[in-house]
Amino acid sequence: MATYKQPCIHCGALVERDARFCPGCASNSPFGYQCPTCMREIQKGAQRVCAGCGRQLYIACPICRQLTFVQERCEACGASLMIRCKNPRCGVMQFYENEKCTACGKKIKPKDRILTPAMSQQPR
Repeated sequence: MATYKQPCIHCGALVERDARFCPGCASNSPFGYQCPTCMREIQKGAQRVCAGCGRQLYIACPICRQLTFVQERCEACGASLMIRCKNPRCGVMQFYENEKCTACGKKIKPKDRILTPAMSQQPR
């Protein structure tokens, strides 16, 4: 059976349509952007806030303080904006400002949501 591939919006690698991650850049949203809070599909540049939850879609990067879209990495400095859920049974990467894990629902403590330059250098 033939499978059709689609290019990743982040790196251009061809990705199978049912894939959850890009094999080229490890993005968990290779075909579009999702609101990091409610996981609703969003469009970069066309929206300032998420229509589903009202979250601001452009934020100041905690590392370089430049305005960036809410995605996996800062557009200006390339720093990771993701943290790992502390639930040992989950471990899913989350946007650093999220107050709870979008996968398991565990509350993320404020002290665990602080990004430092060393943390932001996670491998792509």
